[in-house]
Amino acid sequence: MLQFYFLSVLINALAGYILFTGNEKGVLEFKGNFSLKDETVKFVIGILSVVTGLLKLLSPIEGDIPIIGDLIPGVVGFLCGFALIFEYYKGRSSLDNSDRTERIDKILVSNKKFIGIAGIAAAILHFIFPKVLLL
Repeated sequence: MLQFYFLSVLINALAGYILFTGNEKGVLEFKGNFSLKDETVKFVIGILSVVTGLLKLLSPIEGDIPIIGDLIPGVVGFLCGFALIFEYYKGRSSLDNSDRTERIDKILVSNKKFIGIAGIAAAILHFIFPKVLLL
């Protein structure tokens, strides 16, 4: 479906941008109360990214190979969303970190910029080449 194609490109680019810039200067801020630095906005975009990544795998573009044709954008969207949701969880949790969450934290936080670059790259490539195998 073209709607999921559009959402995949938009959400992957947005989630990748948030992960790449982090809390640095230059992060988009809009008039009013909406900012990409806001934790709630990051959480919502993370949820949208996970849902869009999953739905992208289930509904390919017409004429494309099911699952394989949208594999990279779906997986990258899922990964970007998971990183944003985990970052929100880590900031809000008052429980002690277990061994599992420390490993996930080490993998996601240390590679956050690379995951963001992958999200932006997947969005750009998927926009330019909509029916290419694995994109």
